[in-house]
Amino acid sequence: MKTAKGCFIYKIFICLFFILTLSCSQDQINELKKQVTAGRPFPDDVMETVMDMCHVPGVSIAVIIDGQIDWVKGYGVYQNGKPERVDSTTLFQAASISKPVSAVVALRMVDKGYLTLDEDVNLKLQSWKIPENEFTKNEPVTLRRLLSHSAGLPMHGVPEFEADDELPTLVQILEGEWSTSAKPVYPFIEPGTMYKYSGGGYIVLQVLLNNITKRPFAELANELVLQPAGMVSSTFEQPLPKHLWPHAAVGHHLTGIPIKGRWHTLPEQATGGLWTTPKDLACFMIELWRSYKGKSDKLLPKNLAQEMLTRQIDNFGLGLSLPNVGVSRFQHGGGNAGYRCQMTLSIEGGDGFVIMTNSDSGEKLIWKVFELIGHAYGWQT
Repeated sequence: MKTAKGCFIYKIFICLFFILTLSCSQDQINELKKQVTAGRPFPDDVMETVMDMCHVPGVSIAVIIDGQIDWVKGYGVYQNGKPERVDSTTLFQAASISKPVSAVVALRMVDKGYLTLDEDVNLKLQSWKIPENEFTKNEPVTLRRLLSHSAGLPMHGVPEFEADDELPTLVQILEGEWSTSAKPVYPFIEPGTMYKYSGGGYIVLQVLLNNITKRPFAELANELVLQPAGMVSSTFEQPLPKHLWPHAAVGHHLTGIPIKGRWHTLPEQATGGLWTTPKDLACFMIELWRSYKGKSDKLLPKNLAQEMLTRQIDNFGLGLSLPNVGVSRFQHGGGNAGYRCQMTLSIEGGDGFVIMTNSDSGEKLIWKVFELIGHAYGWQT
């Protein structure tokens, strides 16, 4: 049973967990802890109880121990009121967890010599250029800064579109032409001086990769990352191809009502457009961890994997959060309309989890499930 290697998860998130669970009975959670065991998927009735507490229709979970998938299982339904059950192959929107996967696509291009981390990206951008202003006089926007959210660009979140909306181009989004209330993306802080989470920066990344390769981002990501990492069920295609609709969980509002048209579409694929499963994301994290350890080069050579998992500014590496409390780990969360998800892995021991839900209330469930996993594996102190 895990102790020291796994306790980082409990220590880091327990405060947030208590805040999010004030409305639910801790006595119920304590009773559920008696029914969970390391190495085994949670019993269905345990997860049904947690899902009812949090008003989440469906959830899928992967647990990772010692750099290997320990178990994967789906619970609940694709859509409220429908019989189709979630399983380990059910697709969910990864939302911002798309960003670290996209970061690896970019680093693969660095490894191939098409990009460098510290070159002005305007030298390679063709269909659109980052507007130059007083903030870029001394410091350029570079790939390193795009990936670490230190490029000085705005747009924390990115627009999502309903099924019957006309989709704008990426350039139209960057220029602020997709809506009368939208603003263009341009530097508003000197690049390299401050961490400022920016979905807009990852739109620039997608345009950059399109311009360099002349290939669709989904195709490039599939070749360079999804297939090498063993993410066999995943795709960046937007809109989601119709043949995959039967395999995709429907997003739900906090009220439990399904999202209009099942889910939203994001042309900003690199920012939030990945459809995937916890098993596939677990494979991604494990393969990245193996690259970092020098055990594999399927995704990245050791030097680039270590660069990715090195703090660039504040507690952020290249595409991943690297909190400075507890045992070293890398992580990222995500939230599109109707979906909430989280992935975390210990750098030292290779222990962690991926949890994906099809509800705006999924964050509450994520931290309840985390406490149950922590208890089962002896992660709590």
